[in-house]
Amino acid sequence: MKAFVIDKYKSNEDLKLIVMPEPAINDHEVLVEVYAAGVNQLDSKIKSGEFKLLLPYKLPLILGHDVAGIIRKVGKSVKRFKEGDEVFARPADFKIGTFAEYIAIKENDISFKPKNMTMEEAASFPLVALTVWQAFIEKANLQKGQKVFIQAGSGGVGTVAIQLAKHLGATVATTTSAKNSNLVKSLGADIVIDYKTQDFETLLKDYDLVLNSQDGKTLEKSLRILKPGGMAISISGPPDPTFAKEMGLNWLMKAVMFFLSRKVRRLAKTLAVNYTFLFMKDNGEQLSSISSLIESGTIRPIIDKVFAFADTNEAVKYVSGGNAKGKVIVKVK
Repeated sequence: MKAFVIDKYKSNEDLKLIVMPEPAINDHEVLVEVYAAGVNQLDSKIKSGEFKLLLPYKLPLILGHDVAGIIRKVGKSVKRFKEGDEVFARPADFKIGTFAEYIAIKENDISFKPKNMTMEEAASFPLVALTVWQAFIEKANLQKGQKVFIQAGSGGVGTVAIQLAKHLGATVATTTSAKNSNLVKSLGADIVIDYKTQDFETLLKDYDLVLNSQDGKTLEKSLRILKPGGMAISISGPPDPTFAKEMGLNWLMKAVMFFLSRKVRRLAKTLAVNYTFLFMKDNGEQLSSISSLIESGTIRPIIDKVFAFADTNEAVKYVSGGNAKGKVIVKVK
């Protein structure tokens, strides 16, 4: 099969298109023929080596964290799926590799593709939708009537986060550029702040929850708009000791996480608010719940561009630029 791989960590080097064997599957896995793959900032960060301490992958590595496709083989212990099923998934860490013609995925990580979605639309959801689900439902238990601030509302995570927050009954504030204001309003945003001309810290206060996806300075400002007892969930860092414990990291990495997050944790304590880092996990059961929301029309896809498989490098570069509206997709088949 054809696949795009990295053989060393370097941000300014293209992925290499190579031919390699079709993946073998174990008893609990299925082989998925990839029809479409989502492109995420995480792909660029892994490519540059930013996550090599947290995720020590063996090289060469096939990148890609979102997939929609058709099952072509099933392991003998697989119960819920059969050959020919249309599915979508965020493969587990150390089992990624959707920038390829085939991928082996654990049964527990996949869900049936929403019936009302194309392959490209379905591939836009898994990573970002699971991120938002785990932030709002698992960690924050977001409730009707609460107020949530979602940074970068027109991005891949932001477009899904606004829709899920509104479904849960929250009041939503978000940042975006003026040209994307109508988009985020159409998704349900109640308060739209132009990050180029306005300072959200002077406009928002007493929020229950912040979903942080930006830099450290923005995170510190976000802590100050929370009400006492409110929570900031960051998907862009810094990792904290709780995350290190959940990941089962060694004592050295636990110490690193402690010092990386010390400043923000101190500020959170001073403000009587809570800070936590989220690195989303693969979860087929949650993805099935998300699929139901997609099929009901509660959450709709926002796709910026679809690239041909041969143009995967251009897709990764486009996402790395940080200007995509919604998701960017590679059409593999």
